[in-house]
Amino acid sequence: METQKPQIGINNTAGDWFKIKIDRKVLKELSRRSDYEGWKHIIIYFGGLLGLGLLCYSFWGTWWFVPIYLAYCTLWGGADAIWHECGHRTAFKTRGLNDFFYQIASFMNNFESVRFHWSHSLHHSYTASVDPHDFEVEGSIFWKPKTLLEFLVIFVPGFGLLNLHKSLHYEILQHALGVKTRVMRECIPADKQADCIRNSRIYVGLWVGIILLAMAFGSLLPIFLFLIPKFFATLNIVWGITQHVGLKEDVKDHRLSTRSVRLNPIFSFIYWKMEYHIEHHMFPMVPSHKLSQLHEVIKDQLPKPNSLYGAYKEIIPAIMKQTKDPDYHIQVQLPDAARPISNSA
Repeated sequence: METQKPQIGINNTAGDWFKIKIDRKVLKELSRRSDYEGWKHIIIYFGGLLGLGLLCYSFWGTWWFVPIYLAYCTLWGGADAIWHECGHRTAFKTRGLNDFFYQIASFMNNFESVRFHWSHSLHHSYTASVDPHDFEVEGSIFWKPKTLLEFLVIFVPGFGLLNLHKSLHYEILQHALGVKTRVMRECIPADKQADCIRNSRIYVGLWVGIILLAMAFGSLLPIFLFLIPKFFATLNIVWGITQHVGLKEDVKDHRLSTRSVRLNPIFSFIYWKMEYHIEHHMFPMVPSHKLSQLHEVIKDQLPKPNSLYGAYKEIIPAIMKQTKDPDYHIQVQLPDAARPISNSA
């Protein structure tokens, strides 16, 4: 018999979570959305992607293609941030613009839009939870590698192509064939599952179209540019892994289960300021372009954000310890002024 754990929406258990108190007027101002900020990011992003794509075309067949393509893939991976902001409807003030670019970015990321709408709702409602299962950190918190090497190989560009059976491509193919996977059964309401299947079939149809285009031109370039760039977006994995890896499960304080880091301006643009990840989880309706301002308001209640180097300086030893003790987690040091957490899941 099929079980269903219905999810109501993003942060539907917000009342149970620790949240830093902030002046309502300040929060209202920080939560103000802007079409200008959304268009600014979109134009720069897709303009940069087009430029790198043209360079890939120009240098196809030469060694120069390799570094240019890796840069292209890194920027392509930034569609993850667009998907995320538009999914929260915080990228633009206009709802229709959020919904339009959400669909575009969903395809670019292989994040089928119905599935990831509901799994991301669960991610915010039950961040780093074992039951209900938080599918969006399945590759980080819930993935406990048996060796350090098993962890490090995920950063090798193209490695995911060797594990297609574990990829989102494979999940989408399953859904397109009508297979009701665990994520479909546990995240997606029964009346929305047909929409997921329909969208998955559209994605597969577009993939077939890209392959046929490559065959028509007698070139693999369309496949490299439009079908597999996420497999080579290694830097995006480097940033994303910092969000939750090594931290505590089943605790209703985002400061203990989530990590903020510091990035340089270029990386921060591609990531659309999601390095302020504690801040985002605690106040998910604040647009990403204002997360740095939010950080300044509440930083006395937060752990001090590390650099990428500092983050991995604690992540890698934690991974090594978890290979022997899966229950191990990093003990987060909160500022002296911070209110302690008194409730846990």
